[in-house]
Amino acid sequence: MILRLALVALLLLPGVASARTVYRCVQGNTVSLATAPEPGSRCTPKEIDDNAMQAPNLWGNMGVFSGVLYEREQDGVLVYSTRNLPGSRVFLKFTVATPPAEPAHEGLGRVGKPQLAQHAKQFKAAAKATGVDDAWLRAIAHAESNFDALAVSSKGAQGVMQLMPETALEYGVRDPFSPQQSIDGGARYMRALLRRYNGDRALSAAAYNAGIGAVTRYKGVPPYAETLAYVDKVMALYARYREAMGIRSEVPAK
Repeated sequence: MILRLALVALLLLPGVASARTVYRCVQGNTVSLATAPEPGSRCTPKEIDDNAMQAPNLWGNMGVFSGVLYEREQDGVLVYSTRNLPGSRVFLKFTVATPPAEPAHEGLGRVGKPQLAQHAKQFKAAAKATGVDDAWLRAIAHAESNFDALAVSSKGAQGVMQLMPETALEYGVRDPFSPQQSIDGGARYMRALLRRYNGDRALSAAAYNAGIGAVTRYKGVPPYAETLAYVDKVMALYARYREAMGIRSEVPAK
């Protein structure tokens, strides 16, 4: 009995999977998670996949915070909620980081002046072969590695284009530290992403950073602080590279 209740409680914390229904309840501007709809809140049921490697983040982008899981009786049944409703008693305290960890990162390069001399021939060749904008490829590489062919991120991404090992393998990159192979593989991967998202650069950059699964799960750019910062960085760099390469800035059609 205690183990079952513990599982119910742990279900409310991102990163733990269980076959349960969790309600995301909103009251005013406050959000709570519960095992049953809360009186006075707008509650949406969320099914948690029993086989999921990681439970979805139901909180939103709230940073790291500490909370309390409360236990109370509702209609003769024990229910659990992170909102302190009448009749509640403390069940457990927790600290959670939202959104949960993902293979996302802010990149190793900083927004700065365009570096047109870095691997120029390789970028030009990759752009010609794939049809992906040269300036866009350079923006990605700048944000990802600052053009360092030997760069390795804390998440395991490698080379100029910071490809994860499985992605590098998928796109035929045998030596991730070869600038030519990394740029070629990264360009072909980016071409696939741009096609998938109908040319939407923000979504393509987000998927390059956090993965296609995260973009699918959130139906757009994931609310991860790392990914939001990364997309902003890439878009800023793209504008700078276009200007440095003599390409007119894109503007909305009228």
